[in-house]
Order: sequence, then C-alpha cells, then structure tokens
Amino acid sequence: MSLSMTGFGQSAIKFEGYTVTFEVKSVNHRYCEVLFRMPREWACFEDSLRRTVQSRIGRGRIDVYINKESDGENSSAVLNHAMVKAYLKAADELGSYGIEGKPTISDILSLPEVLISRSEQPGEDKRQQWGEMLCSGLDSALDGLMQMRSAEGSHLAQDMEQRLERLQSLQTEMVSLAPTVTAEYRTRLRQRLEVLNDGSLAFDEHIFGMEVALFAERSNIDEELIRLHSHFNQCRQLLHQKGPTGRKLDFLIQEMNREVNTIGSKANHLTLVNRVVEMKAELEKIREQAANVE
Repeated sequence: MSLSMTGFGQSAIKFEGYTVTFEVKSVNHRYCEVLFRMPREWACFEDSLRRTVQSRIGRGRIDVYINKESDGENSSAVLNHAMVKAYLKAADELGSYGIEGKPTISDILSLPEVLISRSEQPGEDKRQQWGEMLCSGLDSALDGLMQMRSAEGSHLAQDMEQRLERLQSLQTEMVSLAPTVTAEYRTRLRQRLEVLNDGSLAFDEHIFGMEVALFAERSNIDEELIRLHSHFNQCRQLLHQKGPTGRKLDFLIQEMNREVNTIGSKANHLTLVNRVVEMKAELEKIREQAANVE
C-alpha cells in the first residue's frame, strides 16, 4: 500500500528519574534524510537512532526531536570540569585582545553545559540501557508517524486510482476514434478536390489513394494507445505495492506524458486533440499527488 511522506508521531518514556519525550515529523524529500535535535550528551547514540528510523522509512526528510525533563528525583548537579576549564582558557585568550575583566562565578555557572546531572554521564554499564531506551522510545513515536503516513497514503492512492479510471476512459474513447480519423480525412479530401476541380484536370485515384495512405501512416496512434494501457496497469500495481514506489510512479507518469504528447502531435482530429488536453490535465494532478508518495 502506498505511503505518504508526510506524518507526525510522538511518545514519552520515564527513565532514571527523567521523562524523555520523542517527536518525529516527516515531509517530502528526494532521499531519506534524518535530522536530530537532542541533548549533546546523547550524540553517541545517533547512529543507532538513525538506523532505527531508516529501518522503517525509505524516503522523506525526517526531523527527530528528543528532550528530557527531570522528575525531581535526579536534581543533584555536578560541575563539568572540562567545560569550565575550556571557558576559563577562552577568557584568558580574550585578554590578549585588550579585553579587560574576569568572568565571575555567576557568569560561569550561567554558561551552557557547566552544570550537568550525574545521570548525563552514564557509565559503561548504563550506556547500553540508555541507548536501548532511546531506540525504544523513538520506535514508539515512529508507530504513530507510520500510521499517519499510511492513512494519508491510502487517500493519495484512492485519488490517483480514480484519475487513472478517467484516463482509462479517455484512452478507450481514443481507441474507438482512431480508426475513423483516416476515413474522415479521405471524405474531406475528396470533397475538397471536387470543389477545387473545375473539370480541366483528371482525377487520379491512385495518387489520391497514396495521399490517404501517407496520412494514415503519419496519424497512426495505435502503439501509443497500447503503451498507455500498459502504463495504467503498472501504476495500479505500484499503488498497492509495499515499499517505496514514488520514484517509479514519477517515471511512469513521465512516460505517459510522453505518449500523450506524441498522440497530440500525430492526431489530426479535433475530438482527439480535446481528449489529449483532458489527459494532460489529469496526468498533472496525478503527478502532484505522486510527489507525496514515499
């Protein structure tokens, strides 16, 4: 079943005195691009979190937001000595530019990542547990995201199937009209020659027949109509196929547009030209919908 590239999901987990919240949203993108917004101390888990997303999503831009709030049980904080030393070293270097003054304790304590909770520096025994918790919470948020993508994908597929039915109807009408084009041209050409001929020229049936045959060859659209019918069936199959199908749909739509353009250039018939215009309008709408399919 077709999946949309647009969706949203969220979840929350209580762990080690924190409430960790997960929000995932996805929009259209040519490839699978995953971006994370989460506390810096969890950067070591980014690869495993990325694999969790990519195992379920084939295409789209996915923004992942992970935040945590203390439940009050882990309110004890410690100094991040490495960060304090880095800030003090930077302050000393600024003195070489003629900037006077020293940072106060209040100044240092207000700087980012100077105070951290003890649980923000999990030991090796805790690191695996934190990683498993984050992947599990993200997977739960992805459940909601995939439900929304699936529901939206069903609506897209239904709309495209209806438009394919309209295209199929137009193609069937063209199939019935195609054989009449040459016959109508033969009648019009004979009538025109009869009006123009004042009796001074003899009518050559052989030359007339060759002209009609050449027109029939130039205006033949049987191959284009057969290929269109095949493309319609392939599109229907893709709409019910599992996995990413958006790029294949885009290719098929381009091929259908090419066939319709060829029919338009060959058709020397007003009704056929009108049907070509209708087909191009429907194909454009399908193309817009297919741009949202994973």
